[in-house]
Amino acid sequence: MMENYCGKRLDGRYEIREIIGVGGMAVVYKAYDNIDDRIVAIKILKEEFLANEEFRRRFKNEAKAIAVLSHPNIVKVYDVSFGDRLQYIVMEYIEGITLKEYIEQQKVVNWKEAVHFVNQILKALQHAHDKGIVHRDIKPQNIILLQDGTIKVSDFGIARFSRGDTRTMTESAIGSVHYISPEQARGEITDDKADLYSVGVVMYEMLTGQLPFQSDNAVSVAIMQMQQEAKRPREINPNIPLGLEQITLRAMQKNAKDRYQSASEMLLDLDEFRKNPSIKFDYNYFVDSEPTRFVDPKRVPPAKAPADAVKTEPEGMPEEEEKEPSKTMPIIFGVISGLVVIIAIFVGVFLGRNAKKVEVPNFIGMNYNDEIMGNALYTDNFVFETVSVYSSDAEPGVVLTQNPEAKTKIRKGKTIKLEIAYNDDSVLISGIVGLSAEEAQAKLKSAGFEVKVITKYDKNAKDGIVFDSYPVEGSYGEKGSLVTIYVGTTENPDAATVPVVVGYSQDIAKKLIESAGFTVGNITEANSDKEKGVVLSQSPDGNTTAESGAPIALVISNGVPEATTATITVTLPKSSGASGTMKVYLNSSLYNSDQEQFPREVSFSGETITITLKGSGANNTYQVVIDDQEIQSGKIDFTKSPAAVTDEKKTEFPVSVPYVVGLSVADARDKLENAGFKNIVFVDSEGNKVSSGTVTAQTPEQNEKVIPSTEIKLTVA
Repeated sequence: MMENYCGKRLDGRYEIREIIGVGGMAVVYKAYDNIDDRIVAIKILKEEFLANEEFRRRFKNEAKAIAVLSHPNIVKVYDVSFGDRLQYIVMEYIEGITLKEYIEQQKVVNWKEAVHFVNQILKALQHAHDKGIVHRDIKPQNIILLQDGTIKVSDFGIARFSRGDTRTMTESAIGSVHYISPEQARGEITDDKADLYSVGVVMYEMLTGQLPFQSDNAVSVAIMQMQQEAKRPREINPNIPLGLEQITLRAMQKNAKDRYQSASEMLLDLDEFRKNPSIKFDYNYFVDSEPTRFVDPKRVPPAKAPADAVKTEPEGMPEEEEKEPSKTMPIIFGVISGLVVIIAIFVGVFLGRNAKKVEVPNFIGMNYNDEIMGNALYTDNFVFETVSVYSSDAEPGVVLTQNPEAKTKIRKGKTIKLEIAYNDDSVLISGIVGLSAEEAQAKLKSAGFEVKVITKYDKNAKDGIVFDSYPVEGSYGEKGSLVTIYVGTTENPDAATVPVVVGYSQDIAKKLIESAGFTVGNITEANSDKEKGVVLSQSPDGNTTAESGAPIALVISNGVPEATTATITVTLPKSSGASGTMKVYLNSSLYNSDQEQFPREVSFSGETITITLKGSGANNTYQVVIDDQEIQSGKIDFTKSPAAVTDEKKTEFPVSVPYVVGLSVADARDKLENAGFKNIVFVDSEGNKVSSGTVTAQTPEQNEKVIPSTEIKLTVA
């Protein structure tokens, strides 16, 4: 039974608060880091995995390689400890749920959502595979789903080192037998295509709601995977698009040569499918199933560091399995067999100064090249100044003395002076940085070294020029030993294409950015007639290249147009030969623009004219005035495009009554109608309506101004 560390402090730094997960190999605790002032998750390996010396050596040697992982879809690892009696990994504490829990809650995951999740998983694996790291335990229990749809892949820290340690199928399996590749189940050496098989199984489970093969016995499941074909996903769920089924089955091919050969190749097909969900690919595979990776527990590398190792923050080593309830998703959490992923939100905030004091480890007796310069736990905290000292007793490269002494407290980044042993079999490595690869290689070979050349991107390095070596310049190496030189290249393997997010909503843009391996940077709002939250611009622009993980700044619409236009129609008074002065007021101010100029003379022709007004804001009023008489008013909302005109009111404009006495009924009617009057009544002296005769009197009288709808009463003789 593993010791319960709750209430204890590890290495004087990590205050253990509570158990948040228990797996087959480790117990995960929630803890407080009192140096960096943040909450972390600490995974402590169980005692039965501490005994194997070879396992511990390999873990130590490969810890540096795993630390290079730094990707938004990979859980970060901050620190590792290699103590003899205690080995642990300090991880990012995030909040979410495992993908397994989400599948169990949803039963069947919507295929669009499944594609979004798998795209992020593949981005994480592509980054790891490019660094030479194979996960070997991809399964939904090791994949964390955050509230916003972001995926975090965990457990790179332990699964990475299990390769080749065993080829025997046992019940002591790392990971789940349902997800590992057939070659893993057979105990064969595996590569990155084993991870792609596992991704295919995860897709199968999301799309169908069930695993390809199921049995009460893990060995039986593995045998079924190696000998049987899985049922096609569309036979279980007919709603799955054919193209997506083809992608799933190709990833799950039993023969690794028939699968996708890289995560990027699978991403390309997923991208084609996302663009055209009705696509049908040329291949048409049936699937195999999914085994698990089995490794003798004695050979599983524990995460540990020397007891006096300085705790630092190597990025990229994700966590094993964890489990914690989500505070934001209505999902029921249960106990999942095997390792359980503990997820919680990264709430650590760096308070305090960067220059914290750290304890100097005991470097005496360590090999400078292999154990000090090869360990980021030291190089991230100290600057080393070395002096070569001849010694016939010590092995070349071993530290003889150090200053300051071990256990001294100094500030991070301070210099430690070391005396390094060399002897007659040692050769000084010098004068190679700044040379071309060919020149450096020739110089080292002439000094008696074997040489390995690695081309590597470094933003400060020149193309084709050596910028670093291992062992480093100024150190001694034995004749015949290997010296690795690093040659600069301008091709950045971590560069990625920035997605085009202009025109998408802020939420969708965030998912697209993060699924492409970037982060969302500064977000600002701007006036626009676009819907609130729609992305107006981005920096860097879409389809350009940027460093993976770089922030993408967004400008989004606040939903308020900067300026829109409104069109109003005005009917002019009708009075033959008459005219007047028109003015238009917007919010009580006389309106003028390049298009519209006021005041202006208008003839009383009775025609309808159109006036265009431009403005901003929601609560605006307008008035149309002729000869200081308002004839029309209303409200305008310029926050809409086109602007909305409401509450319009129109008032008749009074015109002069013409003189029609002495005219016949027909002539009088024509003259009045031309003046804009329609309500005309002809009566005799008794008040009876008539249709002919001569007008002898009129009401209203000549030149009196009345509105056109006024009744004009004419007496006819």
